Amino acid sequence: MHINLLLEKLDSLTVEEKIGQLVQLTGDFFEKDLDTVVTGPLKKLGLHSDYNVYNTGSILNVTDPKRIIRLQTDYLEQSNHKVPLLFMADIIYGYRTIFPIPLAQACSWNFKEIEQAASISARECYDEGIHVTFSPMVDIVRDPRWGRVMESPGEDTLLAKKYAESTVHGLQGKQPGSVPQDKIAACVKHFAAYGAPVAGREYNAVDMSEHMLREYYLPGYQAAIDAGAKLVMTAFNTLNGIPATGNEWLNRDLLRQEMKFDGVLISDYAAVEELIMHGYAEDAATAAKLALMAGVDIDMKTAVYANQLESVISGNEHLEQLLNDAVYRVLKLKNDLGLFEDPFRGLKATLQQGTRILSDEHKTAARSLAEQSIVLLKNEQDLLPLSKKTKISLIGPYAEEHSTLGMWAIKGDEADTVTLKEGLLKHIDSDQMSVCRGAHLLPDHAREPLGKYVDKLPVETVNEDILLQEAIRHANESDVVVLALGESIYQSGEGGSRTNPTLPETQAKLLHELSQLGKKLVVIVYSGRPLILTEVAKQADALIQAWYPGTMGGEALANILYGTVNPSGKLAMTFPRSVGQIPVYYNELNSGRPNLPENGAYRFASRYIDEANEPLYPFGYGKSYTTFDCSLLSVSRKEIGPDESVDIEVSVSNTGRFDGKETIQLYIRDRFASVTRPVKVLTDFRQIFLRSGETGTVQFSIREDMLRFYGSSMKYQSELGDFEVYIGTSSQETPLHFSFSLRSEEQS
Repeated sequence: MHINLLLEKLDSLTVEEKIGQLVQLTGDFFEKDLDTVVTGPLKKLGLHSDYNVYNTGSILNVTDPKRIIRLQTDYLEQSNHKVPLLFMADIIYGYRTIFPIPLAQACSWNFKEIEQAASISARECYDEGIHVTFSPMVDIVRDPRWGRVMESPGEDTLLAKKYAESTVHGLQGKQPGSVPQDKIAACVKHFAAYGAPVAGREYNAVDMSEHMLREYYLPGYQAAIDAGAKLVMTAFNTLNGIPATGNEWLNRDLLRQEMKFDGVLISDYAAVEELIMHGYAEDAATAAKLALMAGVDIDMKTAVYANQLESVISGNEHLEQLLNDAVYRVLKLKNDLGLFEDPFRGLKATLQQGTRILSDEHKTAARSLAEQSIVLLKNEQDLLPLSKKTKISLIGPYAEEHSTLGMWAIKGDEADTVTLKEGLLKHIDSDQMSVCRGAHLLPDHAREPLGKYVDKLPVETVNEDILLQEAIRHANESDVVVLALGESIYQSGEGGSRTNPTLPETQAKLLHELSQLGKKLVVIVYSGRPLILTEVAKQADALIQAWYPGTMGGEALANILYGTVNPSGKLAMTFPRSVGQIPVYYNELNSGRPNLPENGAYRFASRYIDEANEPLYPFGYGKSYTTFDCSLLSVSRKEIGPDESVDIEVSVSNTGRFDGKETIQLYIRDRFASVTRPVKVLTDFRQIFLRSGETGTVQFSIREDMLRFYGSSMKYQSELGDFEVYIGTSSQETPLHFSFSLRSEEQS
């Protein structure tokens, strides 16, 4: 529809109809029996009984294609102006083909395959009639106590930017304007700094300087906007005392003016109404006004806009214009999706032709990304890969567990999941492996805090001691024990904050008892966050971080265990040694009294007296079955001007027995600046695949724009001076080092 026709459509709507376009409800508001709707969903939400649901602009989490057709058809028959509904859903990392959780995906450092995963998710959503998904989440997270870390790309700004760009391109395509077939609209979230709640507690306040916000947290959102994301979602949290959903500076001055976002701003679930509970709005009318003034275009699942906006804007020309602006953005989104021409976006044809859901192509992509997301943390005496002649016992609550998709796989079917046992049986005969549970996934006292999710967990009837004794018997009859442990999917995700993110004690006991048998132990950890694995690592001979690996996770893990695939994952988030280190992250600021090795146990340094400062496993870390040697071949110059670059060539040799892929990471430290700079910042990386005995090269180029930061004047620019460059295979393993200087044109 041409923009002039879109404006005519906007002008034709009454104020009531305009407000309806800003309201998002669930499908149960559109059942045929309106009396039931009035006494049920309308009453429960607090909507006025005379609210016309056929003015509503969008529907949340209806994912059944036949129901979508029925709802859209009925809606258009009842609607005066035939403005189609938008169908939005929480498809975060896969529709039915579930990929590894986003934190795991970031550990692949393979953003081409992450884009492909998003593209497949979009394709399956398109086939099922979904128009918008609430992804990517690009909140920087430095505290693994927070449950939603599973949805994030981790702690680093560069990885967040690349994850944002690749996911938006995969979901939505790369062209501006209309969203093509097989693609859906992307929504970047949560704006802003949702991943930094005090003490890692869900929905808690965020208190940070503007410098930190701009330097580390905003670039991921900006990358998604630059990639063309059609929507942004507000965050639940307050930011420096003001709730994000009612923050005019954040959403209008910063998001729309500075960051140049011109799409739809949608609240998170009920966040407009929660302005009252925050103590920021005294009543619903005030909440409606504050949210509209802050630029919120869609009120997700509350009655605030529907009940209050008409009276709030009455007689106020400024607010009336803000309403028109918001409605125009919603109509434009529908137009960009082609809904005025085809309200079903090809859904009717798809139902006749068949969908591509869970196709072999999709499952192959899911397995490949899972293989690259899994991180090998330890491999003493090259225990892995396993020989197919070795008799193993597969023990643990995740040995045959289908529930390895993570909390936000809302359309994922556990029946589609390849379990670890099933994956292993593709490599060995059943007589080479015995299987037992060994321990319950959760002890009874850990189930109660999960609330309604307890109902989704199986009822445990077998005594723990019986399970343990069975595990010991199986272990004694094997050569190697493969122990599959981890937290429940309901212990992470939204509302899954934990004060002590460790293995459940029943599983820790199982590990301890088996470690006393003298058997080689391979421990696989499933989780949605970095767990504290200090004691686990001491007892394991080999340690694998599996995350929640998705539909094909069992095959991916088995391929790694038996060496069909050489692990190449690198941590996108630091693993702490203890809770007391949290928050812990690689790009910290230096102290005036740093903890220098040459000072020994000097008391008055920035250090713990009861624990090492260093994490258990640092950002960027991950082992391989082979070994790599790196050397610095050339550095083009040691001084550059504004339009010049330092060109670097690094030689990489595979010196081990296996073919493999390595990720060469380049970090920079600005030695002296107008604000203190981090000890190092990931600035670039390259991945290289080498066969055993092969040598290759990777190139880097450092330009002036890569040295920019927010200085003391809050301007984003580089500063002249000296820089240290560190190149290696993790944030702590950077053996290649040199320095260079940035000079002005006159100096150079």
